[in-house]
Amino acid sequence: MEKVVLAYSGGLDTSYCAVYLSKIKKLEVHAVLVDLGGFSPTELQAIENRALELGVASFTVLNVQEQYYDECLKYLVFGNVLKNNTYPLSVSSERVFQARALALYAQKIGARSIAHGSTGAGNDQVRFDSIFQVLLPGVEILTPIRDQKLSRDEEIEFLRSHGVELDFQKAQYSVNKGLWGTSIGGKETLGSLGALPEEAYPTPATKKQPEFLALYFEKGELKKINGSEFQCPIEAIRTIARIAQPFGIGRDIHVGDTIIGIKGRVAFEAAAPLIIIKAHHLLEKHTLTKAQMLLKDQVTLTYANLIHDGQVLDPVVKDIEALLVSSQEKVTGEVTLELHPFHFNLLGVASKNDLMNKKYASYGEENPLWNAQDMKGFIKINSNALSIYHKVHENGN
Repeated sequence: MEKVVLAYSGGLDTSYCAVYLSKIKKLEVHAVLVDLGGFSPTELQAIENRALELGVASFTVLNVQEQYYDECLKYLVFGNVLKNNTYPLSVSSERVFQARALALYAQKIGARSIAHGSTGAGNDQVRFDSIFQVLLPGVEILTPIRDQKLSRDEEIEFLRSHGVELDFQKAQYSVNKGLWGTSIGGKETLGSLGALPEEAYPTPATKKQPEFLALYFEKGELKKINGSEFQCPIEAIRTIARIAQPFGIGRDIHVGDTIIGIKGRVAFEAAAPLIIIKAHHLLEKHTLTKAQMLLKDQVTLTYANLIHDGQVLDPVVKDIEALLVSSQEKVTGEVTLELHPFHFNLLGVASKNDLMNKKYASYGEENPLWNAQDMKGFIKINSNALSIYHKVHENGN
């Protein structure tokens, strides 16, 4: 029997794929779950049990959380990446790293094909297939749900016809949980109007009393929370999530252009990414030059689109990441925040590299670096280009 690696999550679509590929296509199915921080040990065990009940030849968990942080999340923070100034690429960034891990595993076991449960209506099919085509040339990509245009009821009926009785009650909301946030889809996100109700979010908003939070960054990376040092950045991310999500912080709805050319809308809960990115951005405002900030804003837009669109293997991604690393050399200091129900305030920065230094200048006050005559000359020269333009065209020429 030929081997196929199946991207497996334990849901209806991947369960259908497991049975279809083994029973109908007569393939040796190796189910692989790529863990990027969205599963507990109990959940992983339950998913493994289900996969084996479906008759897969093997079930493997690939934990690539550290690689995900080192090769992606770190740069999303360095770049203050929020797609459309809103979305921290929670699920988008996960998919390309899941695809890479699956491709490497398929190479390792000598699989002749690789499969996933994406439909033909979303971004994930593009992300998975693009990575597979680059890293696994000649390996067949199998997508039963997309190719057969199956409905949920048809998948359930197929499983029952093969003796599989699993509880696949249609959930009101589709939830994808990961280290960098949780996406939520439901009837409210299918159109342009509507907000998710409180019960749709995984974390209930129970905290009411304000709390202070102090985040210490060293060369752009989060190292301490309220004075406690973290050797593992993943635990630092989880700690902020535990503190802030019960406030209802980090909830929003992202509207954007999908890879396949249509508009899409998805809700998300991402307290840790929002807090870390906003705090980091404030620290950069104090420690980077005007030109550095301008250039970073420009390249970050390109970087966000490349990651979102599954183009992580383009060499320009590494070029941008090199620039982002260089830009973080002076981004060291502590940012203080105050958490409230459904929002947070950035209170200020303490950094030895703070360019807002009263020793040299104080905005709106008298400064020792120049005098009145210096300013008059500066303003005159600064106005020259526009003065010439308006003089040339003063008669409507």
